[in-house]
Amino acid sequence: MPRSYTAREAAQRLGISLDTLRRWDRDGRIATGRDARNRRVVPAAEVERLSAASGHAGLSARNRFVGTVSRVEVDGLMAQVEIVVTEPTRVVALVTRDAVEELGLKVGMPATARVKSTSVMVEQ
Repeated sequence: MPRSYTAREAAQRLGISLDTLRRWDRDGRIATGRDARNRRVVPAAEVERLSAASGHAGLSARNRFVGTVSRVEVDGLMAQVEIVVTEPTRVVALVTRDAVEELGLKVGMPATARVKSTSVMVEQ
């Protein structure tokens, strides 16, 4: 019998909230089952399928803004990244210097701003 995860374990492995996992279940986006105590369980194969399909392991955000990096300002351990989304709109993110270096962010390259609550995440 293949391994199954509790709903909480599956949500953690997918980098989403438990509420999001429940919504995906209601919408048919994820296949779940029930254990003997009628608790939601998620087959390991479903978690693997969704992890591979996401391409953004560990990141969950509903609002994404694709644009072009217009400025990268590094100061000590922190960096400010400015992304022009649709002129004159822009998104500014304060990130670590390591993040800028790891993503290889340079002015003029495409980037996506993922916005969740008060945080802005930058991905390439």
